[in-house]
Amino acid sequence: MRKALSVAIAVTVLFAGCHHKKVAQTPAPPASSASPPRPPAAPGTADPESSETGLASWYGHPYHGRASASGEIYDMEQMTAAHRTLPFGTMVRVHDLDNEKTVDVRITDRGPFVDGRIIDLSHAAARAIAMLGPGTARVRLEILSAPAAVAAHFAVQVGAFRNRDNAERLRRAMEVKYGRARLVERADTPGFWHVLVGMESTQDNASALADRIRGEDSSVTATFVVRLDSV
Repeated sequence: MRKALSVAIAVTVLFAGCHHKKVAQTPAPPASSASPPRPPAAPGTADPESSETGLASWYGHPYHGRASASGEIYDMEQMTAAHRTLPFGTMVRVHDLDNEKTVDVRITDRGPFVDGRIIDLSHAAARAIAMLGPGTARVRLEILSAPAAVAAHFAVQVGAFRNRDNAERLRRAMEVKYGRARLVERADTPGFWHVLVGMESTQDNASALADRIRGEDSSVTATFVVRLDSV
């Protein structure tokens, strides 16, 4: 999956689409009911009480067997998922809002980079909620547990390029306008240079920066707030 290359700048959405081979739906039994309420998480971790609603997608080949953004080797038959901002190791219950099936997954990767999509499920997790055939589903995410508190920083991804020179030109332009920008090459997308702007201490601040970039720079057609897993 992970597709929809950005025509104006780059291929920010390369790894978030759903162009993998689809197979027949194979529903799995729903997961157990939601866990009881937990106290608020410490600063820098996911809030166990928070929830998020949007579209889920899934990914399998050619990512199977490759290193994920966390460094863990991606196994599409494990119950894992990619999310742009949740800490690695966060446990999330995914509720399909149409068929009421649920599945619990562990966050090990980053993505999806497509507007409106909030989580990229493994092949096995997508099969568990009968999502393989449709490719996407309307879901609600419920955070079950989060890792111990760690310092959190967030940035705005504005482009991804195979050509480093093109990425560097955008990085320089963003640095002039917004003060901080850098190139990142991630293990889950070898050969691509991602342009990240800013280093904010909260996700809200990063979202505000994304809104500012969208409002001020018409050449940027897609912006995504991402957690910085190394600074």
